[in-house]
This record gives sequence, structure tokens and C-alpha cells, in this order.
Amino acid sequence: MLISRFGHLFDKFLMPVAKNLNINPNLVTVTGFLITTLTAFVIPHNLLLGGILILFGGVFDRLDGIIAKVNNRATDFGAFLDSVTDRYSDSFLLLGFSWYFIKMGSVLGLFLSIGTMVGSLITSYARARAEGLGRQCYVGLMERPERIILMAFGAITGLILPVMGLMLLLTHVTVVQRIYHVWKVMKRE
Repeated sequence: MLISRFGHLFDKFLMPVAKNLNINPNLVTVTGFLITTLTAFVIPHNLLLGGILILFGGVFDRLDGIIAKVNNRATDFGAFLDSVTDRYSDSFLLLGFSWYFIKMGSVLGLFLSIGTMVGSLITSYARARAEGLGRQCYVGLMERPERIILMAFGAITGLILPVMGLMLLLTHVTVVQRIYHVWKVMKRE
């Protein structure tokens, strides 16, 4: 939802940078993934630094697609690699938050972070499955950019428990929105 409304504002800023970077966008994807993987290990020990690293990794996640587009290097494999590493990144970050909540002794936080992980994976699966059936499915309140922004916000401000509760709710609402959307599309056909 955010990416469709505001994502292109970042594109305008990053396009000139991307135009001058003559590197393989898949390398940028993997670099962002490695940053996010490291972040998952930082979160349980330093929430503030973890939040900053989430944003830093997010820049790489946004930059890889822009580099591919402006330098005419977009490939199906690159899109596939980006999608797969995004799922791993989301899962690793939420496992990092789960570890944080275990250290804090918060069973509620642990439940919320694992439930959010399930919701984020099913959100992505719902779109992929719809596309596999030949239908577009870009609907929902809680797509990946929103999750990244909220995780970073929660970690930086220390409000991660209420943020995780919000994410749990909205990821599963997004799944329901996608199911309903695909049902409507198929019913019209």
C-alpha cells in the first residue's frame, strides 16, 4: 500500500544514484540480505542499532530494483532472487525480535512476533499464488514496506511490543483482503 503511493518518491531520489552504479543488481540484493541477516543477530542485544540496520538494509532492498530498471538489467531471475531473499529477511528479522522477547521474558511478545511471521509469509504467498493463477493481487494494508518501516520504528523507539501487536493484526487482515480480492476477481470471471 505505501509502496504504491509513496515508493516512487524514493525512486526519484535513488534513480540518479542507481544510474551511476554499474553493478549487478543481484549483488545489491544479496548485500541487503546479508545486512538483514546480521540485523537479526543484533536485535536481541541492541534494539536501537537493530532498528537503524533494518532501515539500512531496506535501502539496499529498494535500490536493487531501481538499479535493475534504470540500467536495463532487470531479469526474471533477479525478481525471483529478490522475492526469495525478502521472505528470508522478513523471517530472520521476526526471529530476531522473537529472540529479543525471549530475553525480555515476554511470552506475549514472542507470540506476537511468531504470529506476525506467519502473517507476513502468508501475505506473500497469497499474492504469489494469485499471480500463479493468472490474477494480480496488489491489495492489502500490510505489505513488505509497511512491515519494514514498522519494525524499524518499533525498534528505534522501543515500542516494539505494541508495534508487533499492530503488525500481527494487520498482516492477517491483509491475508483476508487478498483472499476476498481474488474471490471477487474470480467471481466476475
